[in-house]
Order: sequence, then structure tokens, then C-alpha cells
Amino acid sequence: MKPEEKFLPLNERYSQVYLGRGIHTLGLIGWILAQTGPADVIVTTFSTSIEFLSGFFNLRKKKLIRSATMVADLKASQKTMRLNALLSSCFENVFLAENHSKVVLIATDDMKVSVISSQNNTYGGRIECTFVTTDTSIYDNIYADIGKMIEKSHKINKNGDK
Repeated sequence: MKPEEKFLPLNERYSQVYLGRGIHTLGLIGWILAQTGPADVIVTTFSTSIEFLSGFFNLRKKKLIRSATMVADLKASQKTMRLNALLSSCFENVFLAENHSKVVLIATDDMKVSVISSQNNTYGGRIECTFVTTDTSIYDNIYADIGKMIEKSHKINKNGDK
């Protein structure tokens, strides 16, 4: 299912939510970037997948992503480390933290978009809940909290230690 089948364009609705099957985080990121243009992206997840990373890499190749940071969970680090080469191709900064959140922040000079989801960066058939908002105060609060999480994290990709 395409995000536009369940969500209105970002400029038409301030906040939107969908509870159901078929909306995947990668498709949602692509849908948002098609509306915002090139943006800075932050992703938090418990777990990621080669499918998500390959698709994210394609968004980078299209120059839709200016910069990208990922925070994944320490408990899923064994799987995450196996994907480290692809992670480093997608994200300038990759951190491991005590994280179970599933958040995407997308920012341009003109817009801030927050996505809060129950879905990991994987493809399953479960019912998931996804909330999308352009409320800048929500974005700013989540951004600040991710910064605090990163302060207590471990950087794992080629760009060196924190």
C-alpha cells in the first residue's frame, strides 16, 4: 500500500494517523521526501533490515537525503553490525543505544516532519500504528530527546568515535 492511499499531503493536514497493515517506514520516508525535497533525516529503530537499507541507499542516490543519522538498539547490535557496511553507505552517523523507539525526523529549511511508528525498519505483515505530523514543537522535542540518547550511545560506523 502506498502512503498516499491513507495519508493526505503534508500541507493539507497538520497531523495524521493510520492503524493498519501495509504502510512501511521506507515508503513513508520516500513519500515525505517527495513533498519536502532534499532533507536531513534521523531514524531510530529497534531493528533494521537489508531491504530498508537498500531502499534508503536508493533515496540517497537520488539526492533526496542531505544527511542521515540512525540510532539502533544495543540488543539488536549483532544483526546491526552485520549490516555495518551498508549502514555506513546510508548514514553518516550510526549509534547503538538502549532504544526501542521507532521515529523518523525529516527536516528542510522550510519544514519539519515527525513520524512516530510502532514499526521497525523491517517488512512484516502486522498491524502497525503510524503518526505523522508537521508540528514543529513535536519535532523539536523528539530531536532534543534523541540528542540525549545519542550522548549515552556508542558510535559504530566509519566516521570515528563520538
